[in-house]
Amino acid sequence: MAQWQEVSEKSKLHPKPVGLVLQYGTAGFRTNADHLDHVMFRMGLLATLRSINTKAIIGVMVTASHNPEEDNGVKLIDPMGEMLTPAWEVYATQLANAEQDHLITVLKDLVQKESIDLTNQEAEVFVGRDTRSSSARLSDAVLDGVTALDGRSKDYGLVTTPQLHYMVCCCNTRGGYGKASVEGYYSKLSQAFIQLTKSAPNRTDDQKCLLVDGANGIGALKLREMEPYLQGALKVSLFCDGTGGKLNHQCGADFVKVQQNSPKGIVMKAGERCCSFDGDADRIVYYYSDDHGRFHLLDGDKIATLISTFLKELLTKAGLDLKIAVVQTAYANGSSTRYLEDTMKVIVRCAKTGVKHLHHVAQEFDIGVYFEANGHGTVLFSKAAEAKIQQLCDDSEGERQGAATLLKNSVDLINQTVGDAISDMLLIEAILAIKGMTVQQWDAIYTDLPNRQLKVKVSDRRVIDTKDAERKTVSPAGLQEAIDRLVERHQDGRSFVRPSGTEDVVRVYSEAATQESADALGHEVSLAVYRLAGGVGGEPKPLE
Repeated sequence: MAQWQEVSEKSKLHPKPVGLVLQYGTAGFRTNADHLDHVMFRMGLLATLRSINTKAIIGVMVTASHNPEEDNGVKLIDPMGEMLTPAWEVYATQLANAEQDHLITVLKDLVQKESIDLTNQEAEVFVGRDTRSSSARLSDAVLDGVTALDGRSKDYGLVTTPQLHYMVCCCNTRGGYGKASVEGYYSKLSQAFIQLTKSAPNRTDDQKCLLVDGANGIGALKLREMEPYLQGALKVSLFCDGTGGKLNHQCGADFVKVQQNSPKGIVMKAGERCCSFDGDADRIVYYYSDDHGRFHLLDGDKIATLISTFLKELLTKAGLDLKIAVVQTAYANGSSTRYLEDTMKVIVRCAKTGVKHLHHVAQEFDIGVYFEANGHGTVLFSKAAEAKIQQLCDDSEGERQGAATLLKNSVDLINQTVGDAISDMLLIEAILAIKGMTVQQWDAIYTDLPNRQLKVKVSDRRVIDTKDAERKTVSPAGLQEAIDRLVERHQDGRSFVRPSGTEDVVRVYSEAATQESADALGHEVSLAVYRLAGGVGGEPKPLE
C-alpha cells in the first residue's frame, strides 16, 4: 500500500534512538526534548488513526507542563476534550518504542485490532504547543505525522493545554460548547466572570487586585491577551511573565507547592492574594503571607472546598436536588475530608492518583468537583444538571432564580474538559467576591493537619501493590499491618505508601496532629517499607 510506503519514508526523517524506551502515562510522554522527534512524528500518526477511529477531531499538545525548560512532552486529547482513553495509551507506548524496522508492523496491527478503514476516511487533528524553545520544531514533527497518513491538521500555535482541550470539544460539539478559537475562549469565560461578579456586594478596587505568577510560561502570555476581555473586573499584576526568567525555574505552581514558599524575587505585602500557574497552565495554587511574614499555601484541597461549598449553598438556595460530590486522592489532607463530610455534608470519594482517575469518578455525580492537592482540577456538570439549572433560570423568580443564574454563570466559567488555571482562577476570584471573603478567611475554613512526604529507594517498585484508591497495601506481606500499628501510636495519624510511576522508589505520605508526630510517623513507615519491600542503600534516617 502506497500510504505505508510514504509513512516508512517520512519516518526516516524522524529516526528513533536505538534502545530508547518511554511510557505514555497520565501526563503523556515526557523526557529531554532531544529524544522526542520520533515520538512526535508517531503521535501525529496515532492522532490521525484515532480521528478516523472516532470520526472526530483529535488534539495533540506539545508540552512538558511543570518540567524544566530543556524537557518536552506530548499528550493526545480525545473528542470531548478529555484525556486519551487508556487502551490507546497502550498503543501510544507501543508506537513510540517500536524500532524503525518494526514501525509499519505495529501500525498495521493497530489498524487491524481497531478495524480502522483507511480508505475514504477523513481525519483531522488540532495541534498546539507551549513556549519552550523546542516546541515549534517538535510540533512540526507532529504535523509531518498527520500529513503522512493524509490527515488534515489545524495548527493553533501557542496555546495553553486547557485551551486546546477546549477547542477540540467546541469543534466536536459543533459549537455547542463554545466557539473554537482563542478569542471564543476569552469571550465565554470573561462574560461569565463579569456576570458573576456583578452580584458581588460593594467590591472595591483593592479586592479586584491579584498577583499572578505565570511560571514564565504560556499561561502568562495568554492571560495578558485575555486582560482586555475582562473589562477591568479583575486587575492582574503579572510576574514571571516570560520576559526574563526561565520556564518553571524557581517559580510556578509546582515550585510553590513543593517548596512551600513564594516564587523567588517576589515581594508580597501581608494579606495580598497571589496565585501561581504551572508551565502549561493546567494547575493553580493560591498563597499569601500573614502579618508575621509566614507563608500560607491554599492548594487543590482548599480550592475544592471553596468551590464545592459555594455550589452546595447555591443548590440549596435554588431548591435544586442535585447530587454534588468532591473527588480527592489519598494525598488530600485529612482535615479537608473531615470538613467536607462532617460540616458541609458533601459526599467525598477517593480515587487513584492521576487526574484521569478523578475525572472518571466525578462523572458519576450530577456535579463532581475534583482537584489533586497539586492544584490540577475542575468541576463536571451532568447534562441533566445543566438542563435543570437552565430551566430554573427560565421558569423561576426571586431568590431561586438568582441562585440558578449564578449556577448557570458558573457552568459557563468552568472549563469542564480538564483542569484549567485561568478558568479556575476566575472562578475562585468570583466566589471570593460574591461571598465577600478575604484570602485569610478562606484559609481559615479548616486547618491542615501537619504532613510529610518521603521517598524510599527499592530494588523493584513493583513489589508494592495497593488497593482502596492506593490507601492500603496488598503486598508485600505484613507491610499494611506494620503501617496500621505505627499509625495507632500517633494522634490523628494517617499514612499510606504507593510505588512511583517513573522510578524505583516508594512514596510515603504521613500526617498527624503535630509536625513532629507527622515526621516521626513518616520515618517509621519509611523504615517498614525499607525492611519489607527491598530497600536499597542505607536505612532511612530520621528527619533533622
